[in-house]
Amino acid sequence: MRVWRTFEDVPADLGRSVVTIGNFDGMHLGHQHVVRRAREVAREVGVDTVVAVTFDPHPIAVLRPEHAPPTLTTIDERLRLLGEAGVDAVLVIPFSREIAAWSPQEFIDRILVGSLHARAVVVGANFRFGNRAAGDRQTLREAGAEQDFLVEAVELDGGPQVWSSTYVRTCLAAGDVAGAAEALGRPFVTRGVVVEGDKRGRELGFPTANVPVVPGAAAPADGVYAGWLRRLDDAGGTQHPTAISVGTNPTFDGQRDRRVEAYVLDRTDLDLYGVEVEVEFVERIRGMVRFDGIDALLVAIADDVERTRGILGP
Repeated sequence: MRVWRTFEDVPADLGRSVVTIGNFDGMHLGHQHVVRRAREVAREVGVDTVVAVTFDPHPIAVLRPEHAPPTLTTIDERLRLLGEAGVDAVLVIPFSREIAAWSPQEFIDRILVGSLHARAVVVGANFRFGNRAAGDRQTLREAGAEQDFLVEAVELDGGPQVWSSTYVRTCLAAGDVAGAAEALGRPFVTRGVVVEGDKRGRELGFPTANVPVVPGAAAPADGVYAGWLRRLDDAGGTQHPTAISVGTNPTFDGQRDRRVEAYVLDRTDLDLYGVEVEVEFVERIRGMVRFDGIDALLVAIADDVERTRGILGP
């Protein structure tokens, strides 16, 4: 899959393409539906190349940073997921206030027609673009009739609650990782490099791999979860059953930063410091609790481990 980090990088000899546009944060089932339809449209119109146009950073992070939503995926994760969904190329537009000021027609002229030579444009039914979000699917259709590209707006996908990045964030904020997984079409994961923690888990007999929650990134609500841990330097992709704690560990004073602390069941021999890992969330076990002492905490941890074992199976 080709990646262009600015529209000036798109080769002049690209030829006609089918274009889909969006933030694609999380690449949930709704996004996948739109990309799948773009692939179908490409076959129908006899075009080989499907291009996804996305933005980095998120437009709200530029225009109203105080209201920027937590991100479900990094730009690199988005690129990987877009490739897996079936696009041939991705144009990443470095979003800025200058680009935000473009009129809908300027976006069409410079990106869709001038750079990508669109033969067709496939977007979600609620797609808006251009200065003050003045453009919509009807704007695209009117321009397409004059500038030789077709437009298809795909109705939003899902059940009574349509799939959206906002819905996934809402699920995560409530600790509903199963609901988030249903909308994503895969379990929610967080990735990061394991750092040294306070080593209290090791002292208690339950050593954990500590992954900081990146500011601005989405994470499940504070609590304990069953899931899996995978080393990203493991070519075999071995998954380890894991009890996961998310939060600030309120039983002990002093910790203020949120962490994902993952205890691999029945393993005290893993050396993961400095290793990039992926932690996958399967089911919530309980919320975060401040215990009165170590004994009560140990009883709760032992119960969390057994419940994790029961959820994940042998």
